[in-house]
Amino acid sequence: MPIYRLVTLLMLLGLVACNAPKDQLPSKPKVLFILVDDLGLMDLGYTGSTYYETPNVDALAARSLIFEQGYAASRVCSPSRASIFTGQFTARHGITDWIGAAYGEEWRKRNRHDKLLPAAYNHQLSMDGISLAEALKEQDFKTFFAGKWHLGSEGSHPEHHGFDINKGGWDVGSPIGGYYAPWKNPNLESGPDGENLSLRLARETADFIKAHKDSSFFAVLSFYAVHGPIQTTKEKWTKYQAKSTQQGYPEKGFAMERHLPIRKVQDNPVYAGLVETMDDAVGIALDALREAGIEEETLVVFTSDNGGVASGDAYSTSNLPLRGGKGYQWEGGIREPYLISVPWRPMPQSATSYPVTGADFYPTILDLLGFDLKPTQHIDGTSLKPLFDGQSLPERPLYWHYPHYGNQGGDPSSILRQGPWKLIHYWETDSSELYNLDSDPGEQNDLAEEYPERTQQMTSQLLEWLASVNANFAQKDTLYNPELRAEYEQKILNEWLPFREQQRLSFLDPDFDPANNWWGSGE
Repeated sequence: MPIYRLVTLLMLLGLVACNAPKDQLPSKPKVLFILVDDLGLMDLGYTGSTYYETPNVDALAARSLIFEQGYAASRVCSPSRASIFTGQFTARHGITDWIGAAYGEEWRKRNRHDKLLPAAYNHQLSMDGISLAEALKEQDFKTFFAGKWHLGSEGSHPEHHGFDINKGGWDVGSPIGGYYAPWKNPNLESGPDGENLSLRLARETADFIKAHKDSSFFAVLSFYAVHGPIQTTKEKWTKYQAKSTQQGYPEKGFAMERHLPIRKVQDNPVYAGLVETMDDAVGIALDALREAGIEEETLVVFTSDNGGVASGDAYSTSNLPLRGGKGYQWEGGIREPYLISVPWRPMPQSATSYPVTGADFYPTILDLLGFDLKPTQHIDGTSLKPLFDGQSLPERPLYWHYPHYGNQGGDPSSILRQGPWKLIHYWETDSSELYNLDSDPGEQNDLAEEYPERTQQMTSQLLEWLASVNANFAQKDTLYNPELRAEYEQKILNEWLPFREQQRLSFLDPDFDPANNWWGSGE
């Protein structure tokens, strides 16, 4: 954009901000926080997918401030979720891997023959801090949680961290028993055979909304979707199988990433149906606000906890043009849909490129509701309220720490983002990659050798910050055997890659049958 146009635009935005009507905060504001599991940035219509259909999320985006560079606090679920509720980066709160992942010498049982033994990590959300739900309860908010928790076992469930009602939150992070009743969840009674889990969670949320429409409330709709096992109805599979055929799909849909095959195309009709059902469920919750007459009183958040699953697990989606996916250190692993709708405030802009993370939700929600911040709690989060006023925020460092191996092919590494620069430090090799995300959002050009001083400065800054928060680190495995590792990698190339290609084509075959008489009733 020419500089004179940029200046004119900034002036107009300033005038709009100055002349906008004053903030009319409702007397009893409400918050609906929608958190999807494993949803990639590119899995939505408003972000550019031409395959998945998400009209309800797209409509929400149209009335939200879109954070174009929104990030999860981690590449996997539990750490990201802990950051949302604490306002802290993962190395500080200590939940650095999904709760239940093996670490230390137990990791050897995976028979991957890795160079490092993953670091130990905290296995539950700390009881010492003040969670976002507890902060809102202090303001007489009714609090409600539905869906995936995965932040500790009995004694560290949602009801132990500020939620009055818990529908389905417990120890595990996947939908045990699947997405169609009968499922297995001690905190959510299974519905009639075939009832869809995502729709059930949305209906529970809708019931809460309607019952508490005259109160301030904080309702979290935390989907198990779109985590594996991926499942859908025959009707939705038929729709997307036909769409794949109509659009045309390549014979090959995978390539080798650094360690594992990775999906390069969005053409999985089973996953597409799972995504659309999640969107249907979002519609149920949003409709409940409108039907209760409180749509204009409700702040709505929509986001995900990590990137889409392109490798490992169900190999569900592609995050291109972003590199990687869930579990990876690149943008595909941590960039997320990140929407905040505040209907009672004028919006001087519809989108912002300011980089933000899951740790920012805590102070932002408090600030937008007019409550005092808790800087000693959400110590790593920043209130984004100025962006809703057409103002700017200062550049700041963002940190990620993952001293683990994931199921998806990522490496133990830590990240510093400062302005357009992103540094990834690898713990196996004690080396760093450097990317300029403005010119290279797909992270194809490592600039570490071209900018050695910047690389060294950012590496030192990252290591100093990790030391300041007493971060845990992976350790060298003294039993590491390079020959066994080479055999493992050859098996991935010779067996895993062709299997994934065959499975992809089987999902697209007109005669595909999931061998369990399909799922659910299609409700």
